[in-house]
Amino acid sequence: MKQYGRITGWGKSVPARILTNFDLEQMVDTSDEWIVTRTGIRERHIVGPGETTATMSLEACQRTLKQANVSPEDVDLIIIATSTPDYLCPPVSSMVQHQLGATRASAFTLVAGCTGFVYGLVTASQFIESGMYERVLVVGAEALSRAVDWTDRATCVLFGDGCGAVLVEASDTPTGILSCELGSDGSDWDALMAPGGGCVKPFGEEVLHNREHYLRMDGKRIFKFATRKMAEAVTNVVQASGLFWDDIDLIIPHQANARITDLAMRRLGVEPEKMMVNVDRYGNTSAASIPLALCDALEEGRLQSGDHVVLVGFGAGLTWGAAVLHWQPEPESEGLINVEDSPLLASLFKPVRNAVWNTQVAARARLQDMTIAAMTPIHRLQRRIMRK
Repeated sequence: MKQYGRITGWGKSVPARILTNFDLEQMVDTSDEWIVTRTGIRERHIVGPGETTATMSLEACQRTLKQANVSPEDVDLIIIATSTPDYLCPPVSSMVQHQLGATRASAFTLVAGCTGFVYGLVTASQFIESGMYERVLVVGAEALSRAVDWTDRATCVLFGDGCGAVLVEASDTPTGILSCELGSDGSDWDALMAPGGGCVKPFGEEVLHNREHYLRMDGKRIFKFATRKMAEAVTNVVQASGLFWDDIDLIIPHQANARITDLAMRRLGVEPEKMMVNVDRYGNTSAASIPLALCDALEEGRLQSGDHVVLVGFGAGLTWGAAVLHWQPEPESEGLINVEDSPLLASLFKPVRNAVWNTQVAARARLQDMTIAAMTPIHRLQRRIMRK
């Protein structure tokens, strides 16, 4: 019998310390108005002494297993998506596996930037569908404040720390991931990177002096890539899922920048209530942002059993990933999803509805690109005048 991956538990962990934009005003040349206008971020959580990617992952996993009523000994695999592990070696996944007491579990760390959680969730579902495992913990965790140059206002205002996790269990009835897309465009590999500390530039006096062990980002390239790929990926997975666009109840995007999310939302023609946004409270937490937003959506009652939700991320690499999920955490409530067994009339009209929607998305994207191209020279001229 075919197996499906059903999310049965979830949990999050964020540091107690909160760093507001007003705190940052005392650290670098910036202001709350400047940060909010350009990013939508108002505050972020920052790890303190003794707090690491491993400690946050452990707490999030414990909460997830408690919520799912599953013992650590019953977990088969732990996948931790992160770009900020406690150590280069050993993998943080093995540390968490030991501290959690998941004595039967295998474990590995996955590095796919801010898209890491989506990559991990798809990987977990594949392990379950193959019949190899029955219970997989998927974790997105970051301690980005340890990788940020706190003298660089272009990056330090963006990032925060946190962790989110889910438990994926085997199910006999169709649920979980209905469709997915994973991608990578390595031609822009240097758009978001830490130049020093790897085998190309091992950590040393020169790397330290040039501050190359900190994150550096080309914001323009990231913005252009993200706004295009978010809309494309969401369109692709909704089509592949066999659902109508109206069947999608919530979209949970990677929380990088409110302007990116807003532009993607307008390209898709999505109502604001269908888009989960919490970047104002956490900043960009990379691989942790989607599971954190998922947990918050559940706490706020924005996601109900039986709903369809789209997860979409983009990040360093450059990578992207998206998935359509059927949300059905309670086993006793499981039922067949009416995707292929739609009424005949609806099935006949589906290609037309999808074609119209795709045309509208493409038209909005072209109009926005033309508007941005036309406004860019004007903004540059305004900045020159202001400097004088």
